[in-house]
Amino acid sequence: MTNDIAGIKKADVILIIGSDTSAAHPVIAARIKQAVREGKSRLIVIDPKKIVMADYAEIYASQRPGSDVAVMNCMMQEILRNGWEDKEYIENRLEGFDEFKAEIMQDKYSPENVEILSGIKAETLRAIAKLFGQAKVASLFYAMGITQHTTGRDNVWTTANLQMICGNLGVDGGGVNPLRGQSNVQGACDMGGLPNVYPGYQAVTVAANQEKFEKAWNCKLDNKVGITITEMIDGAYDGTVKAMYVMGENPFLSDPDQTHVIAAFEKVDFMVVQDMFITETAEYADVILPAAAYAEKCGHFTNTERRVQRINKIIDPPEGVKTDWEIIQLIANAMGSDWNYQCAEDICKEINALTPSYGGITWERVGRYGLQWPCPNEEHPGTPYLHKGKFARGKGLLSPIAFKEPDELPDEEYPLILTTGRVLQQFHTGTMSRKTQGLNNLAGPMVMISVEDAESMGISNSEVVMIATRRGEITAPAFVTKRQRKGVIYIPFHYKESPANRLTNPAIDPIAKIPEYKVCAAKVKKTK
Repeated sequence: MTNDIAGIKKADVILIIGSDTSAAHPVIAARIKQAVREGKSRLIVIDPKKIVMADYAEIYASQRPGSDVAVMNCMMQEILRNGWEDKEYIENRLEGFDEFKAEIMQDKYSPENVEILSGIKAETLRAIAKLFGQAKVASLFYAMGITQHTTGRDNVWTTANLQMICGNLGVDGGGVNPLRGQSNVQGACDMGGLPNVYPGYQAVTVAANQEKFEKAWNCKLDNKVGITITEMIDGAYDGTVKAMYVMGENPFLSDPDQTHVIAAFEKVDFMVVQDMFITETAEYADVILPAAAYAEKCGHFTNTERRVQRINKIIDPPEGVKTDWEIIQLIANAMGSDWNYQCAEDICKEINALTPSYGGITWERVGRYGLQWPCPNEEHPGTPYLHKGKFARGKGLLSPIAFKEPDELPDEEYPLILTTGRVLQQFHTGTMSRKTQGLNNLAGPMVMISVEDAESMGISNSEVVMIATRRGEITAPAFVTKRQRKGVIYIPFHYKESPANRLTNPAIDPIAKIPEYKVCAAKVKKTK
């Protein structure tokens, strides 16, 4: 997130696109609801499903999954056509405007043409552009409904284009605000949990960075970019990846095309799983390493607003169970290294020394409320919102992003669009939440189907149906609802009994390498 949670209430207009916020990010959803209730903020929701947040919106629009670039380009065309853009901001803080404008102003992004592409009425597109474009301060929130596409990188850049031409970046209450999917995924990325960077997003291909970390870690490092999770699974399947170490992740349920994932697990020579519980993935492991839970260790989490927060040990872990960093150190030393961290504080000191954005987030300073990076030194108060005054690269870069169709579209055999996501009552692959029977009683497997589609197929509410794509089939009870868009079905991915990712398309974004979980062709049939 470029901005902070506290700033939500300072926005005149809030746009949510590609995020079932109250189901996946309920704390931030509560802040947005509060801002709307208090009368300061006006809400726009763009989502294929009529999510709960739509009940609080001044304008709700249901787009065809995969049409986000066209919708936002249409908004920007209307903003430019009516002179609602921030001209001074564009002149002083941005570059690439002429090339960007040449793309945006094409007739294919007119409200009438985008209505055909997206299913959103032309007058609704104009109303959205007017409300957003005329706002003094507007914020934009998105989640995996924007990123989990073969055009995910394009989708994200388009959100930035929109906020830049409206002058909403570097402004308190504005910003581009991706909502991170798990409690410390931001921290994992910050600490180098990506194949192309060291901690603090320091590129592995830059010689000075390589030298810096070689000296600090007293070892030789490779300057080649590594591979992503989806590419690891492909590598295990084709034999180029010989061993896998899976820590705090359950790709059996979370990765696309489950049949392919299982085949990869069965082919890989050696698999280690490190987790709190025996997950579905762990059933394929050669070695299982039991790891401490959050309440059994101390350290830091970094949340979606870049806030580094302390976790403190409350109880001892079961006998024989160690924290993640202790396990990794034991394995490293067994392989010939000489690591000597004594506690989480030692690791924090190394982070301060090697990661500039975390330089001032010391163990002693984090305290009860945490600090937001960048915080380069111990005198720095932390940074609630980014890009104030200028961008890190100097001028913000507008990029002409052309609309591209998803990898797989409906056809005669598979006439529906399948999209996936979460429900409030379960978390991710259910490794923890499904251990609680009360939560299982509240929410179980289902496929959301529109009233129109259910009626045309003769499907009743709660009737068990078969859902199929080119990758496989599952069964689940039908949840027939007016909140679901006609022609689109929605399946939460939490449930091993009805694994949505047996069906999803493994096609990936060529830049970000994220799979297209949000769009694939599907069909639904009665089981009897």
